[in-house]
Amino acid sequence: MAAKTVDARLEERWRGILSVHARTICEIDRALHPYGLGASDFEVLDLLVSAPREEVDHCRVQNLVGRVHLSQSALSRLIARLEKDGLVQRSVCQEDRRGVWVAPTGKGRALHAETLPVQRAVLARMLGDGSDGSDGSDGDLG
Repeated sequence: MAAKTVDARLEERWRGILSVHARTICEIDRALHPYGLGASDFEVLDLLVSAPREEVDHCRVQNLVGRVHLSQSALSRLIARLEKDGLVQRSVCQEDRRGVWVAPTGKGRALHAETLPVQRAVLARMLGDGSDGSDGSDGDLG
């Protein structure tokens, strides 16, 4: 009986996490839509702009795959769209011709700077930063 109770609590917590994630992503998408970005677009720009100093000018696409919740092919399509919009620039890695580098453009950095407060405000509202006296929890996380 105790095992079922533990399993039920774990399942409830897991479903709560998924629910918070889904609602937060939807809110980020809604908030960034006027800027022509979605949550995944912003996440990739954010990772590129905030890359460690040794990767400031370029970041290998392969290194982004494990840091975003997208498949390699979905990430490649997203980067192609960002490149088409002039937000990132891709180039072939000279050391390994199979590798592709991606870097934010000036336009991409400017849009990131403009949308960063918007995305962070959604995170603070949805996840709670404590500044409003709440913890952002609506009981979903158990």
